[in-house]
Amino acid sequence: MHELSIIQGVVDAVRESAIEHGLARVNKVKLVVGKLTAALPESLCFAFEAVAVDEMFKDATLEIEERELCCICTCCQSRFQVNEDYNFICPQCGHGQADIITGRELYIDYFEGDEV
Repeated sequence: MHELSIIQGVVDAVRESAIEHGLARVNKVKLVVGKLTAALPESLCFAFEAVAVDEMFKDATLEIEERELCCICTCCQSRFQVNEDYNFICPQCGHGQADIITGRELYIDYFEGDEV
């Protein structure tokens, strides 16, 4: 379950930034997670509840924005969404090469908290 190590890193980074900015408590953390990362939102939420247990994160919520896997065809420049079968063939022209536009994201978008 790599979600646990992801969330541990998120909590550590948020804690460090919150302290730097004079926040005593974190109320909300928002993550952006692309489908290609294979990080399951339910597992991330479960891990967040298990890891974010100290006073700084008491009652904090985790919001996750999932990004679909989208590509652009290198031949016709059509944009298309890749579904669960991971078929990267352009539905417009049938070309087999595409560049990934979205779906690899994994980052902290923002966090909110209360000052000391």
